[in-house]
Formats: sequence, C-alpha cells, structure tokens
Amino acid sequence: MTAYIIRRIIIGLMILILVTMLVFLLVRLLPGDPLMRYMANFSGTGQQNIMSPEQHEALLKEFGLDKPIPVQYWDWISKILRGDLGQSIGVGQPISKLIADVLPRTAYIGFLMFIVGTFGGILVGIYCALRRGTWMDNTLTTIANIGMTVPVFWLGIILIYVFAYKLGWFPMYGWVAPWDDFWKSCTYVVLPISAVALGGIAGMARLTRSCMLEVMRTDYVRTAWAKGLRERVIVIRHQLKNAMIPVVTALGGTLGMILGGSVFIETVFSIPGMGRLMVNAIFEYDYQVVQASALIFGGIIIFSNLLVDIAWGWLDPRIRFS
Repeated sequence: MTAYIIRRIIIGLMILILVTMLVFLLVRLLPGDPLMRYMANFSGTGQQNIMSPEQHEALLKEFGLDKPIPVQYWDWISKILRGDLGQSIGVGQPISKLIADVLPRTAYIGFLMFIVGTFGGILVGIYCALRRGTWMDNTLTTIANIGMTVPVFWLGIILIYVFAYKLGWFPMYGWVAPWDDFWKSCTYVVLPISAVALGGIAGMARLTRSCMLEVMRTDYVRTAWAKGLRERVIVIRHQLKNAMIPVVTALGGTLGMILGGSVFIETVFSIPGMGRLMVNAIFEYDYQVVQASALIFGGIIIFSNLLVDIAWGWLDPRIRFS
C-alpha cells in the first residue's frame, strides 16, 4: 500500500507540473498587454495608452517579463518552491495575501456543495435502486438525466430570477461570512450551493443507482436474501460497500466539477472567492494571479484524487497488491 501511495504521489506531481506549464504558456497567449492595464490602474485615469517606451521597458524588467519564457517559468517555479507566489500585476499586492482573503470563502461554499451534492446523490441513488421500476424511480431518474445537461451558470441565473427577483426569498447576489452572521450567511449561500449541487446530485444519483442494481444481481446478495437476513443488513453490509467502489472513484471528478462550477457561480452571484479572483485576473491580464490560482486548483484536485485512491484501496483490498 505504501508503494502504491508513493507511486500515486509521483504521478500527481508530474501532472501538476504539466498543468503549470500549460497554464503558464496559455496566459501568455492572451491578447493584450498586462503592463498597460497596470499603468491604467495605478494612474487613476483608466486610460491604457499613457506609458512611454522607457516606462514599459522598466516594468518589463521589474516583473521579469523581458526574459525568455523558459527562464520566466523557472523563476516562477523557484519562487513557488520558496513559498513566494509573486506579486499581482493588476493590484500590486502579494498574491498570497489576495488568495488568503478569498480562499476561505471558496472553501466554505465548496465544502457545502460537496456534502450536499455527494450525500444527496448517494441517498437518491440508493432510494431509486431499492424502488426500481416505480413511478418515483422513473421520475427521479428523468430529473437526474436532465440535471446533468443543465449548465451551472444558466441554472444560477434561473434561480436568481425565480427565487430572488420574483419571490424575494433570497438575496440576488453578495456574500456574508458565516463567522460574522451565520443565519444571514445561510440566505446568501442557498442559491449558489443549489446551482452547483443539483448537478452533483444528478450525476451521483445515476452512478449510485446503476452500481447498486449491478450489485443486487450478484450471487452473494441472492444468498443473503435466501438466508432470510433483514433488508437493512443486506443493503448496508453487502450491497452498499461494494457499490461504493465506483462511487468513491467518482468523488475526485465531483470535486473538480465543484471547483469549475465555483468559477461561474462566484461570478454570477458576485461572491468574492477564488473563482471570481481568477476570472477578474484573466480580464485584467494578471498573469501571476491566473498562474497561482490554477496551481492551487490543480493541487486541490490532485490531492483529492490521491485521497480517493487511498479510500479505493481500503474498500477493495485487491487494489493494494495490484
């Protein structure tokens, strides 16, 4: 098992390096000059054509953008290894400070989305499998199929229009920290969580249902029924644990979907989190912030997949010796 974990860590680090290289190259293909936006932000005029060639050359050297791209990448990685994420070109602040301000919000919302989407989908999938062929199973399965095709941002806009604009049940946008006012914070996160979690519930419900139905047809489950064991014992001890192996494998993808959805949801609902920080950095041509955000998102996904692999080995001991 130890060798398996070490091997997965090495593979994860290699993938993370490839992700950083790809993002590093892509952000430099964006049209526009980040230094023009930098001067416009700090001049207070909002104009982007106010920089002399000498100023432009000086800023290129200050931010290291005058060096060849491989050298820039090596300098950036070297700073990352020393714990320095660099400085934002757009706002002139340390990126570590910017991320420290917004990451708790994304982590809080993402955790709630993950819990609701995962456990809600598993419970719905188990119910549909145990009641297969009924009108409730058919209805929930149809809703799940539709839910997987609905874009997150479109669903967020619909929820805002219906429940915030028309009914007035929830705020349309904004953020209140739960550590400042918990109950008021709940009203602000219901719609964003629902927009992302509904897709997670749909996908997890379909997967859980199909896995449960497959396990139900196995010989050991039929034997358990023939022995007269109670339904709760058969479902929990014999069906659920074996059906959870593919479900646990899909948890890493669920977290990736949540992080991707947070980029759109935080923009739609004006939540000052990591996703919105990354979107603003893209529009501001802020290379350093985009690179740091992609690094953190990629690291979270790779680490979560590592935990999924370990849990997979615990559920199926055969994995440990493969």
